[in-house]
Amino acid sequence: MTRRNNMIIYKTESEIAQMRDAALLVSKTLTEVAKVLQPGMTTLQINTLCADFIKGKQAISSFLNYRGYPFTICASVNDVVVHGFPNDTPLKNGDIVSIDMGVILNGWHGDHAYTFVLGEVSADVLNLVKVTKESLYKGIEKATINNRIGDISYAIQEHTEIKNGYGVVRELVGHGLGRSLHEDPQMPNYGKRGTGPKLKENLVLAIEPMINMGTKDVYTEDDGWTVRTRDGKPSVHFEHDVCVKRNKALILSDYSIIEAAEKANTNLNSAYY
Repeated sequence: MTRRNNMIIYKTESEIAQMRDAALLVSKTLTEVAKVLQPGMTTLQINTLCADFIKGKQAISSFLNYRGYPFTICASVNDVVVHGFPNDTPLKNGDIVSIDMGVILNGWHGDHAYTFVLGEVSADVLNLVKVTKESLYKGIEKATINNRIGDISYAIQEHTEIKNGYGVVRELVGHGLGRSLHEDPQMPNYGKRGTGPKLKENLVLAIEPMINMGTKDVYTEDDGWTVRTRDGKPSVHFEHDVCVKRNKALILSDYSIIEAAEKANTNLNSAYY
């Protein structure tokens, strides 16, 4: 049985294995996106691709109809931070697009995101993508037993904001993950070392830095979902599903298959890593 402590739910090893299956299905779906993404495609087409792929794997979308959200994926382009609605505007060379999605497989949620770069962009944009992705792994390094949530938060903030001067979004945070899409605890991308809940084995977290090139300030459009940077500058979003362990966190999702497809797609820019 799952164990519950102050509303934080710790999973058993068999449950972690099932959660890994769900996380890997998201990774495989994002790999399908990486294979075909190119200028001229629309994010609505990507939404359809993802919906069809997960349906073929006997899974259902975590996002579709969640609190009224009307799509399978969030597709956030350029200055959209998160929760962008897929639309019929063709993507173009120089766009950056975050695809965030979740699935429910055998009752467990997988939920993560990846930011793709279409064609040539400025060195400043490439660096933002690079640093944000690096910050995700710096946070994950702290997801071990007896550390605290604040240790993860600070590691992300230190790499992005303190060292590189980027804006760390405050209004949106990562979260626990399990049979519900959002579980305790909240997982901010800013904070103080040594603060927050102590990490115990088999807590699963969706760690997801949302980092802006300029100001940390954001606003939500009238659709009630789409979050944009206040200054109109680009934002980058990466997310992994991570299980707390003793000496090294266990990453349940898998970027390696996404990256292999990304590097093989000449329409995508992977020069930042």
